[in-house]
Amino acid sequence: MENNVVSSEEQRLLPKPLSGNPFVAFWQRIGRWWQGVWYGFSEKHPKLAPWIYKIFFFLVFSYGVTIWQFIVMTFLPYAFQGLGTEPWGWPNAELSFANDNGATYILFGDSAGLGYFIAYEIAVFTAQCINFPLQRNITYRSHGNPWWQAMWYFIGWVLVSVFTLAIWGLINVFFTSWGWYLPGEEGLATVAGLVKTVLTGGVSMVIFFFIFLIIFPDADKTEKSKAAKLEAAKAALESAKASSDSEAVAKAELAVAKAELAYAIAVENRKLFHSEKNISAVRSVAEARINAYQGKLNKIKKLTEQVEAAKSAGDAQKAEKLAKQLEEVESGLEKSRNTALEAVDQRDKVVPEEEAVIAEVKQAREKRAAEKKVA
Repeated sequence: MENNVVSSEEQRLLPKPLSGNPFVAFWQRIGRWWQGVWYGFSEKHPKLAPWIYKIFFFLVFSYGVTIWQFIVMTFLPYAFQGLGTEPWGWPNAELSFANDNGATYILFGDSAGLGYFIAYEIAVFTAQCINFPLQRNITYRSHGNPWWQAMWYFIGWVLVSVFTLAIWGLINVFFTSWGWYLPGEEGLATVAGLVKTVLTGGVSMVIFFFIFLIIFPDADKTEKSKAAKLEAAKAALESAKASSDSEAVAKAELAVAKAELAYAIAVENRKLFHSEKNISAVRSVAEARINAYQGKLNKIKKLTEQVEAAKSAGDAQKAEKLAKQLEEVESGLEKSRNTALEAVDQRDKVVPEEEAVIAEVKQAREKRAAEKKVA
């Protein structure tokens, strides 16, 4: 009976199989190790960890799309060379210190020509199409209205673009006056493209970080904000009822209904955010602790074989040294095993609970959508 219990528990402590590809398996091991480290850090520093998480992924994705912009700008302008390479744009204001070389300040357009400007806009726009879903779904794990968020993201992108183009319009004057866009200076033109990408991308990245905090708000803070607005709407309704103004009462009732819906959605978003986060956390922690336990088992097996080999070879000193190492590893095995079992128990308890919460939210939203459709 005891063996069956142990066997059953050991079955629960088997890790997910690694890929058959050695290269992929190597990175899987590193990923599993890092997940354990990260979630351990998150438990100790619950306030600091979310900020580190956001900043890390924000920078990774931002630099990633900046690299994309540079790659596109390195090759795409050649596809629009037929549109000309003469300075094109607005306001085409000549600057006194660059007049000898005909350099102008351009806000909308580019000194390298219309084709270069079109290529730049394509590069930036496609970069934002990549950046938005990554930041929304991974960095900020937002469950807000994607169309509303995309609209404000687009507005923010237009405003940031105007600002960065204004900066670039001034800096570009120097590149033009230095002749970096002349035939035979393709290398310098590439450097100019790199400078433009880093400058505009860097400025955009800083501004967008704060824009994201607005369009992808913290789920807990949003719920509190909507709760406060609901209470204010209810207080306004009571005030309207006391005044016996039927028109004011009707408006207040509509305001309350709207506030109740907004609050319900905020509560659902908060539930989804934390449920998905908790599922990811308990699964990662369990897997990391299972791997740590299995690592000790493998080390014990290896050391045992080495001890036997040393004894067979008659090397008593080496065998004794290895035996001490084996004893140290074995002394921590039971603790590692219990820790892994606790993590597995927590995973098996939390995952179904959180999945039920997610299902409940989805059902509520489907019901609300169906009622709205009938109405």
